[in-house]
Amino acid sequence: MTDPTDHAVHIIGAGPSGLMAAETLAQAGARVVVHDRMPSVGRKFLMAGRGGLNLTHTEAQEAFLARYAGAAGPVSDWLDAFSPDDLTEWAHGLGQPTFVGSSGRVFPRAMKASPLLRAWLARLNELSVEIRTRSRWTGWRDGALTFDTPDGERIEHPAATVLAMGGASWPRLGSDGLWVPVLEGEGVAVSPLVPANAGFDVVWSDILIARFAGQVLKPATLTFGDQTVRGEMVVTRYGVEGGAIYALSSALRAAIAAEGSATLVVDLRPDLTEAALAERLSRPRGKDSMTNHLRKAGSLSPVAVALLREIGDIPPGVEKLAKRIKAVRLKLTGIQGLDRAISTAGGVGFEALNPSLMLTARPGVFVAGEMIDWEAPTGGYLLQASLASGVVAARGVQRWLASQTPAKSPA
Repeated sequence: MTDPTDHAVHIIGAGPSGLMAAETLAQAGARVVVHDRMPSVGRKFLMAGRGGLNLTHTEAQEAFLARYAGAAGPVSDWLDAFSPDDLTEWAHGLGQPTFVGSSGRVFPRAMKASPLLRAWLARLNELSVEIRTRSRWTGWRDGALTFDTPDGERIEHPAATVLAMGGASWPRLGSDGLWVPVLEGEGVAVSPLVPANAGFDVVWSDILIARFAGQVLKPATLTFGDQTVRGEMVVTRYGVEGGAIYALSSALRAAIAAEGSATLVVDLRPDLTEAALAERLSRPRGKDSMTNHLRKAGSLSPVAVALLREIGDIPPGVEKLAKRIKAVRLKLTGIQGLDRAISTAGGVGFEALNPSLMLTARPGVFVAGEMIDWEAPTGGYLLQASLASGVVAARGVQRWLASQTPAKSPA
């Protein structure tokens, strides 16, 4: 029987979920050691914050949970443990004031991840959390953890373990998915890791690529099946990406896997009805070219006009033209790979975990973050659930360690 005072809790992975588990455990008095295979911690976290770190979202709970689709039930429990309000207060406690953007997303005022990470690491240092970089976990041997380090193999006998190594997106930043065969060898059910929040392939003309790659279409409304999302879409050399695309990525990915392609419907003027748009387009064109007429009368941006022309000739008649503008059909032929994806779907199935996120196949081993089979769009949902899962796993460790402590005999 393990004496929890003899050994540290070892956390493998120094991303958001692993660091949050470390903080939660250390604040409860546990001795904590964090391992990361990279030379420095939080690399993907820092990359995610380069364009403005989106911490969480302020939308109502029902809508918030709907972002997690089939994983909404377990994630709801995570958010009970660490809510969006808790996350905001946590950031404030690190000296990082926040603000709510026009879309309801919550950002640190610094708009970057680096100040928050520095403050976070300082707090962990004050809590005596030990962080070991260049420490790659290689598995178990006789119940002990084995690590490949610059000084050779290192063996640790943990009081408990939290696995928080992420999925397999942006592998150059640390999450390479090499943990999958290790867990499968232990009898843990792991769904294949696939790209989530990734761009999709479209066969563009050379002209569109040369002139408009990198251009943002905003606002736009995207529809696939029974799902409609408003946001921005970025035209890239390979196809499309952006927040509105990511919100549909799960359904689009499934359709492409099943049928080889998916048709995305784009409304280039979501703020106008088809009738109102037709009325504007019926105004005299004069000597303006059709492109200028679409820009002036239809208020279409150059990239919107390019998309309209990309799918075929401009239809005759303002009614048909308005209908086309309100429903540009783009054929998506594939999804970008894991090396370009923001996050990962797939991973350890919930059936392999108890509600405390402990592996039923390996008591005392807990899992957090993107290693678990859930996904969510960008917009604060990813980071919120990752951090919350770290809290849940840490509290699970605490309960498990308490259950392993022999009860004292009455005097």
